[in-house]
Amino acid sequence: MFKAADAFYVALALFQGYCLQYFFGSFLESRMKTRWNGLYVAGLYMALRLAVMWHSPPGYEDYRVAAGTLAVSLSILSVLAVCFYKAFCTVTVFLVVSFQAVINISSYVAVVLVGKPGSKLSDVWNWCVREGIITSEKSLMIAVWIGTVSVLVLQYLMIALVLYFSLKKIVQNFQEKNYAINRTELLFILTPSAVSMMICMLLRIIMITVENGIPKMLYERYPSLVVVIPAILLLSLLSILYGVKLFQDMICRNREKSCRIVLENQINGLQEHIEEMERIYSGIRGMKHDMKNTLAVIRRLSTGEGNGELQEYLAELNKGLEKLEVRFRTGNMVVDTLLNMKYHEAVRDVPDLRMDADKMLLSREIEMHSYDMGVILGNAVDNAIEACRKLKAKEPEADAFIRISSLQKGNLLILKVENSFDGQLVRGRQEEFPVTDKADRENHGLGLVNIRSTAEKYQGTMDYKVKDRVFILSVMIKNEKEEG
Repeated sequence: MFKAADAFYVALALFQGYCLQYFFGSFLESRMKTRWNGLYVAGLYMALRLAVMWHSPPGYEDYRVAAGTLAVSLSILSVLAVCFYKAFCTVTVFLVVSFQAVINISSYVAVVLVGKPGSKLSDVWNWCVREGIITSEKSLMIAVWIGTVSVLVLQYLMIALVLYFSLKKIVQNFQEKNYAINRTELLFILTPSAVSMMICMLLRIIMITVENGIPKMLYERYPSLVVVIPAILLLSLLSILYGVKLFQDMICRNREKSCRIVLENQINGLQEHIEEMERIYSGIRGMKHDMKNTLAVIRRLSTGEGNGELQEYLAELNKGLEKLEVRFRTGNMVVDTLLNMKYHEAVRDVPDLRMDADKMLLSREIEMHSYDMGVILGNAVDNAIEACRKLKAKEPEADAFIRISSLQKGNLLILKVENSFDGQLVRGRQEEFPVTDKADRENHGLGLVNIRSTAEKYQGTMDYKVKDRVFILSVMIKNEKEEG
């Protein structure tokens, strides 16, 4: 019977090790890039757990023993996290404490729910003997062994199920696994786990009482605790799970708020630029033709000898006029204004930037708000310009280009922005969009997020891919009037 109990405990410890590597591996990056990393973690955890169990001092109900055992367990988890994972981040504290809390909760729930019926097995065997159902000592020993093993199997099975599904729920709810948790947020998400762990340690101290030198479970004296204790433990477990879900919702709300602020600033800035550029271009269109005619006349009249300086001056003046030329004509005034504005800003840093929008043709009847179109193209072109600027900084001789095109298929409008880049597309673990190397890393990816959210307003989608050293962004929207 002792050997059977030991075997079950070894199996349970190994399963807990498996759950540990699954839980830590979902949040932390492994130090060893091999598929055996999880096996090493599970095996070592099992060995350390068994060592703690077999070398624990007597006095299960002593608070010093309980506190010491808890401290050793937390230390084991911390050491495994640091040794096998890149765990130098605040989320590691939450992982260690929550894992230990869930283990404790699952263990005590199983002990109380399964242990109570199991403690009554002796009464069952005594009744069987009195009724003549069990007639021999050997039969009684076999029955007791089977009953005891059954109780152990049920207990460990319940522990395993509660542990696995609880950790799985935490992993599913905690979607922002690369989120940099600050101290206040850590305190918020850590409190339910810490409180649950303290409740379990208190139960360990008071669960076993000694009467006349005989240890008894507390619920044997107070039968109502069979319901009360599991209820408290399950509520503690739910508080951990709900705390994680609430924290994830808080992250999403903060991110949406940041996106909304960035989007509003972009819209306001775009509207101001559009008004300014429209005013400037309206004046330029009026004088451009006259100025070119005037220069042509002056150039013809100055073809005589000794007019080299005049020719040079006129050539420079003509270059200045070329800079004022409206380079992009897509058929949409807002898009024309935006692209011309972005181009003239970009060439200050990347003089040889090639920006092509010849295949960008838009109908005047496009059913899309001007600022929404500005948000999509503005963010897309800004990202493309930044990628070209980074490319030229690393490779001055590299070809920096941006190609903008559109395609109309029925009521579907497809916008495509292609740009050269340095070929290094960095993505964090669990990240949906590429990670920027700008100083403002907290809001990285908001440009693409805003593009996608704007496209979704028109029942559209956003996608991107990389081909060689070309980044291709595609946005598809429905070109139809919004209902309502």
